[in-house]
Amino acid sequence: MQFTLTAKDTQSKARAGVVQTAHGAIETPIFMPVGTAGTVKAVHQRELKEDVKAEIILGNTYHLYLRPGLGVLESAGGLHKFNGWDRPILTDSGGYQVFSLAGTRKIKEEGVKFKSHIDGSTLNFTPENVMDTQRTIGADIIMAFDECTPYPCDHTYAKYSMERTHRWLQRCVDRFDSTEPKYGFDQTLFPIVQGSTYKDLRIQSAETIAGFGREGNAIGGLSVGEPAEMMYEMTELVCDILPADKPRYLMGVGTPANILENIALGVDMFDCVLPTRNARNGMLFTTQGIINIKNQRWADDHTPIDAELGGYASTFYSKAYLRHLIHSKEYLGGQIASIHNLTFYLWLVKQARQQIIAGTFRDWKDMMVKKLMTRL
Repeated sequence: MQFTLTAKDTQSKARAGVVQTAHGAIETPIFMPVGTAGTVKAVHQRELKEDVKAEIILGNTYHLYLRPGLGVLESAGGLHKFNGWDRPILTDSGGYQVFSLAGTRKIKEEGVKFKSHIDGSTLNFTPENVMDTQRTIGADIIMAFDECTPYPCDHTYAKYSMERTHRWLQRCVDRFDSTEPKYGFDQTLFPIVQGSTYKDLRIQSAETIAGFGREGNAIGGLSVGEPAEMMYEMTELVCDILPADKPRYLMGVGTPANILENIALGVDMFDCVLPTRNARNGMLFTTQGIINIKNQRWADDHTPIDAELGGYASTFYSKAYLRHLIHSKEYLGGQIASIHNLTFYLWLVKQARQQIIAGTFRDWKDMMVKKLMTRL
C-alpha cells in the first residue's frame, strides 16, 4: 500500500491524498460504507459502484468468522470473490465487538472469549488468530486486535486496557509479518490508537503506534458516547502525533458534521453504520439538511429526494413516494433511502476533497456544517 499527499488546506489541517492498494486507488478524504457481514445492507455492488460511487467498503472479522465461516470464504478465494466486490476492502478485527458485546465476553491477556450472538457457542479471539482470520478473509487493509473501551471509563482501566492493546499489537505485527497473503495480493496492517478521553494516554498511545512504522494508522475508542467536542479534541491531539505521510483512519465516525470537522483536523478515512441504519428508519441526509421522511409534510411532496445531489435514487424518486414506502414498511423504501444516504456521504467527502485542492475548504466546511445540522 502506498499513500501520496496531493494537497493541503492552508487554513486547517485538512489534506487530500491517494491510497493505492492491490484492488485500486482510494482518493482521500474518503467515507467507507459498512458491510459488516460481507454486504452493505440493501445495496447491490452495482449500486455501490455506479450510484454511491464507493471506493472501498468494510467487512467485520467477528461476523464473517461466524457466517459464512472461513471455510466458505477460503474456498471462494476470499471476500472479494465471494461477494463480487473488486475494489478495496477493509476489515475491522473484532475489537469493536469487545466493546459492543461486553455482556457476553471475557478479556484476558491471551485474548477475548466471546459467546456467539447467534447460538451461544464459545469463541476465542487472540491477536494471532485474528491476523490469520483476516488473512483468510483477504481484505486489503486489516486492523490490529484491540479493546475499544466504553465512555465513561476511569483512567486506571483506560491505561491498563491501552497497554494491553499495545502488547496485543506487537503480537499482531509479529504474526502478520511472519505470514503471507493467501490470494496473491498484498495486505496492509493498521494499528489502532486507544486511551479513552485522557490526553496523557492518547499521547502515549499515538506515540507508541507511530513507532511501529506501519503503512497507515487508525484512531479507535471515539464516537462511543463522548461529547463531540471531546472527540474533536482527542482527534486533533492524535493527528498531530501520527505521521503526516501515512493515512489516518477515524473509526466509527459519524454524522456529516462530524466527518467535516474531523477532516479539518487531519483525518483521511471514515466509516459508520449511521447512513444506512438511519435510512431504514426514515432519516435522510441531504444537501439542504436533515429530513425525517416519515413526517406528514412530505406526504404530498412530489419533488425529488435531493435534486442537487445527483444519482438515480436521489433524483428519480419523490419524497412522497419514499415516505409511502417507509410507512408501508416496503423493503424498497429502506433500499432507496440507504442508497441515497450513502450517495450523500460519498458526495460530501468528494466535495471536501475538491475544496481542499482548491484552497477553499475551511469556509466551505463552516457553511456546510451549519446547513447539514438543519432539520427540514
